[in-house]
Amino acid sequence: MSAAGDALAPYDVVLLGSFGGPEAPGEVVPFLRRVTAGRGIPDARLEAVGEHYFARGGRSPINDLNRALLARLRAELDRRGIATPVLWGNRNSEPFFTDAVHEALDLGATRVVTILTSAYSCYSSCRQYREDLAAAVEEVGPAADGLVVDKVRPYVVHPGVGTAWLRALVAAVGALEDPSSARVLYVTHSVPLAMDDTSGPGDGEGNLYVDQHLRLARRLTDELNAQLGLELEGELVFCSRSGPPTQPWLEPDVNDRIEELAEQAGVTVVCAPIGFVADHMEVVHDLDTEAAETAERVGVPFVRVATPQTDDVFVEGLVDLLLERAAEARGEVVVPETWLPGDVRPSVCAPGCCPNLRAAKPALCGSD
Repeated sequence: MSAAGDALAPYDVVLLGSFGGPEAPGEVVPFLRRVTAGRGIPDARLEAVGEHYFARGGRSPINDLNRALLARLRAELDRRGIATPVLWGNRNSEPFFTDAVHEALDLGATRVVTILTSAYSCYSSCRQYREDLAAAVEEVGPAADGLVVDKVRPYVVHPGVGTAWLRALVAAVGALEDPSSARVLYVTHSVPLAMDDTSGPGDGEGNLYVDQHLRLARRLTDELNAQLGLELEGELVFCSRSGPPTQPWLEPDVNDRIEELAEQAGVTVVCAPIGFVADHMEVVHDLDTEAAETAERVGVPFVRVATPQTDDVFVEGLVDLLLERAAEARGEVVVPETWLPGDVRPSVCAPGCCPNLRAAKPALCGSD
C-alpha cells in the first residue's frame, strides 16, 4: 500500500493508541469494568470510583484530546508531504483497538506503526498496551493473519517531549510574581512498587519507571534554573493511587507533599504533571481539583504547568519518532535522539520487559 518513496514505508498506517475514557454517564461503569477486569470489583464500588466522571457529566477529557492530537498529527504529516493514514484506537473505550485493526485492514494495510499516548516504561504504560494490541489482532481472527503491528520506542527521553515540557515550565514559573518562591513538584501516576521494581528490560535492574521520571525532572530543573537565573528545587511526587491499602504504591502523594510544604514560609507550589502528555482525568481531577483544593486549604499558592497536548514541538517530535521507527524497519542504521542521559529503550521490547505480574499474556511489538 505504501509508495516506494513514502518516508514512513514500510508502514501503511499510523495508529494512535490510547487509554480511552467514557463520554456519557451510561459509559462510566462499563468503562471502569474494562479498566478493572479480573479484579472482581462490584458495580456499586465502581459507581463510587466513577464519581469524578459523573461530576463532569460522565465525560473524560481524554477522547477529545486525542481527536485534537490526531488532527495535529495529520497536519504535521501533510506538512512533510506524508500521506500515510492515521487511525486511533483505545484500550478501554470506543474506538477500541479491535476497531482500529478492522479499519487498517479495510485500508489494505499489512504493517502498522503505533504511537502511544504514554511515554514511559512499566507494565501499565507499555506492555499492557502491547497485550491489548495482541488481543485485538486475535479477536479479528484470520483476516488479520500476517498483519504486522510495531510501535515507536518509549519516548520520554526524546527532545520533543523535554523541550515542550521546558517551554511550559519556564512560562509558568516565569509568570510568578516571585519566581524564586517556586517549589516544583513533578507529578506522575503512582503504580504499585512491584510494578516499578520490574519496569524495564527483563535482564535489567528494574525501577526504570521512576528512573525515567527522575532523569526528566533533573534536566528540566537544571534548564529552568539556567534560563531564569534561579536556584529552584524540584522533586518527584505521585497521584491517582488506587488498589487495596495493603498494597504498597509509589509515594509521596502530591497532596501529602503540599501539606508538608505549607510549613515552609513563602513557598509557591508549581505542579508539572510530567507523567501525562495531555490533560487527562488524572490531571483535571487529581491536580486541578483535589491538589488545588489541598493547596487552598493549607494556604499555599498553587500553579499547574500546561501539558504538551498539541504543542508544535511535541507533535513534531512524535512524527520524528515515527520516521525513526520506519527507518529501523527498513534496516537502516538509526541513532535515537535523546534529551536525557542514561537508558534509551528500543522500539522492540526485550524478553521479560515490564512483565505482567498477574498472568503471562501474548504481547505484540516485542521479542518475546
